[in-house]
Amino acid sequence: MTPDQIAKANAELRDKSPLEIVRWAVAQGGGRAIVSTNFRPYEAVLLHLATQIQPDIPVLWVDHGYNRPATYKHAEQLRSLLKLNLKAYIPRITRKHRDTIYGPVPASDDEEGLKKFSAMMKLEPFQRGMKELAPTVWITALRRTQNAIRAGLDIVSADPNFGALKVSPVFYLTDPDMEAYLQQHQLPNEWDYFDPAKADEKRECGLHTAWGGQALKG
Repeated sequence: MTPDQIAKANAELRDKSPLEIVRWAVAQGGGRAIVSTNFRPYEAVLLHLATQIQPDIPVLWVDHGYNRPATYKHAEQLRSLLKLNLKAYIPRITRKHRDTIYGPVPASDDEEGLKKFSAMMKLEPFQRGMKELAPTVWITALRRTQNAIRAGLDIVSADPNFGALKVSPVFYLTDPDMEAYLQQHQLPNEWDYFDPAKADEKRECGLHTAWGGQALKG
């Protein structure tokens, strides 16, 4: 889509419900839409929405090996509950191998170390998944309240890193909105989540940033 078409789509979708936005995204995909997840808090909302419209939609998940036990249990719970068509991708190097050669996960103040970690353990397997699944539409759980970078996006945006049209149906929802959805549909949540590629909630792992695109080309 051109920038003008994206702007028009955002204007038209602004007052639509998340379910209507997912329906639009799947239609735009023409059979080649996917949804990505990391099974962080509130991810059940997006996964429930996506499977309501397309029950067998591919669900791309990078299992970098550093998830906490509760997150793995949550992933299996949602896989079973929603009958997810889960497509898991793992890094080319195991967690133990990486830690032995490169040391512990970089600290939150080690920006370059975190970028290298993310490129190896998250960006590379995600890129591999995107190449194999070859989506034209990528449905994400991005929300504007998450950080400053995401606040500058919108429901629909171009994605230069992977070449797909990025659609974020819950972009304008607040935490209370997400909580209400979980309760309405009796969906589980999980709070013991930590992403070592981000180190904190205000960082980006690179999937949605220019530096991530450069790392993927490196």
